[in-house]
Amino acid sequence: MTSEASTDFTSESSDSADANGGRTGNQRVCRDTDREQGLIGKYDIWLCRQSFREMARDMGFRKYD
Repeated sequence: MTSEASTDFTSESSDSADANGGRTGNQRVCRDTDREQGLIGKYDIWLCRQSFREMARDMGFRKYD
């Protein structure tokens, strides 16, 4: 009976990996370019740094000297 329980557990763990698209790790991507690297996630911005530099002024950020 314990062997059946262990096979149920392994099938559940593989199902959860498939629910994530088979990916592990970073689930966030840039909203503009779909890049995973260089993300700015503070304040739920979720833009890569290149896209943020282009859109920051439109979003209300100011650059100080």
